Amino acid sequence: MISNRPYIIRAMYEWMVDNEWTPHVQVDANYPGIRVPQQFAQDGVIVLNVSPSAVVGLQMHNDWFSFKARFQGIEQEVGFPPEAVLAIFARENGQGMPFPPEPYPDEIEGEHETSRATTLSAVKSAEKASEGDASSSDKTAKATKNGKNGKKPSLSIVK
Repeated sequence: MISNRPYIIRAMYEWMVDNEWTPHVQVDANYPGIRVPQQFAQDGVIVLNVSPSAVVGLQMHNDWFSFKARFQGIEQEVGFPPEAVLAIFARENGQGMPFPPEPYPDEIEGEHETSRATTLSAVKSAEKASEGDASSSDKTAKATKNGKNGKKPSLSIVK
């Protein structure tokens, strides 16, 4: 099945341009095979201005995004797969969409598709919360006392 990530990124990009905002993409600078100016990456992430006035020849295909841009006055070719995009947002107001990090291609080689469990890292599952958080029983007791069922919400991605 084709990933929906490139479609969503293109839609968000068009929406931002139509609203005359400045679209930026946050890219995992350590993703294998990408071409980005590494000297501008911070903590393994690079934020790129992809507005029509900042780039030349923007192409957003399902498997590869590319364009030319100037960095400190020097034109460079930039390219990366949509899987390396961590977020797309408008500079003016932060409106946009984050994406969960994708496993690197060498990490998924040899794995059976159904054996991979993808979860969002911002939300602990109930199992991980009870294993890694000694005070989780205290929190559950407080939640039950406050009339809640004591379960933490969780979200998982089904592929």
